Amino acid sequence: MAIIRVLVVDDSKFMRTIISDILNSDPEIEVIGEACDGVEAIEKVKELKPDVVTMDVEMPRMDGLTAVSEIMKLQNPPAIVMLSALTQEGADATFEALKRGAVDFMPKPSGTVSPDLRKKGLELIEKIKNAAVAKVSIYKRVVKPKPKIKFVTPLGKLVVIGASTGGPPVVEEIMSSLPLSARFRVVIVQHMPKGFTSRFAKRLDSVSDYEVREAVDGDKLTGGVALVAPGDYHLVLEKSNGDITVRLNKDQPINGVRPSVEPTLISAARVDGPNTIAVILTGMGKDGQVGVQFVKKAGGKVIAQSKESCVVFGMPKRAIETGCVDVVADIPDIVNAILKLAGA
Repeated sequence: MAIIRVLVVDDSKFMRTIISDILNSDPEIEVIGEACDGVEAIEKVKELKPDVVTMDVEMPRMDGLTAVSEIMKLQNPPAIVMLSALTQEGADATFEALKRGAVDFMPKPSGTVSPDLRKKGLELIEKIKNAAVAKVSIYKRVVKPKPKIKFVTPLGKLVVIGASTGGPPVVEEIMSSLPLSARFRVVIVQHMPKGFTSRFAKRLDSVSDYEVREAVDGDKLTGGVALVAPGDYHLVLEKSNGDITVRLNKDQPINGVRPSVEPTLISAARVDGPNTIAVILTGMGKDGQVGVQFVKKAGGKVIAQSKESCVVFGMPKRAIETGCVDVVADIPDIVNAILKLAGA
């Protein structure tokens, strides 16, 4: 396997040293350069042509968001992984960076200067390796949301969306186009750490006609509501007196992640199988592979994002391999696929 060449961008020399030390400890990764701000980052990308860039958010001269936008204009841009503070501002900037073309992100545990990032070393290394195989060019194409469908007869189906690397902008596009009149009950399981899922839910709520919020244990899932699984918790569904109730737990990670979409899909199949539509989006790994089989066996439907539109064709690929996928769709066609399978 070829060595993954990385450029580290951070205005703190201390942080650049920590990040470089972590990455250089893996024999498959080599830090080939460092930059202290966005301006220098763009120059180094042009000069060194790295495979992956780790990008800080707040920097002098040019911030990380602006740098991401400029780097995405280059021919064959590198994959960018954002490193941001676990703050409201850091989360908002991260989601904007993902929309502009960054493929993944990782929070700094204790703020802008975060010496305990070393404790997350293995996670950072995994992020870099995943980013190295991501399809960056997908975000160079501006996908314009289709006009919202004004009215659809209430369908009341249960839609469970699972996503990982590259997922947030896709989930955002789906939720911005999903017609409220269909009264779907929506659960979103995006692989994301604690502290970011609440901001993700608020971002989705701002672009969607649905009421989108981070799930709380005991929530009732009703038509016109979308619940986001909170970071570090699995989300399962229970049925009682005709209501579907959310239960959160801290059971062991599944497929290396928590939340995992597996327990959500399996529980959805049990409580409302024939009315369940599973949507498996871009992401590394195999999360959802088991759950889609439960959904299909219970009489539900399954949609997988197309290889051509995925940043990482991992989760959808594994779902397709089960033989349970009804529709493979590009990003702009996913909402129409949901509506069609729901009987609209």
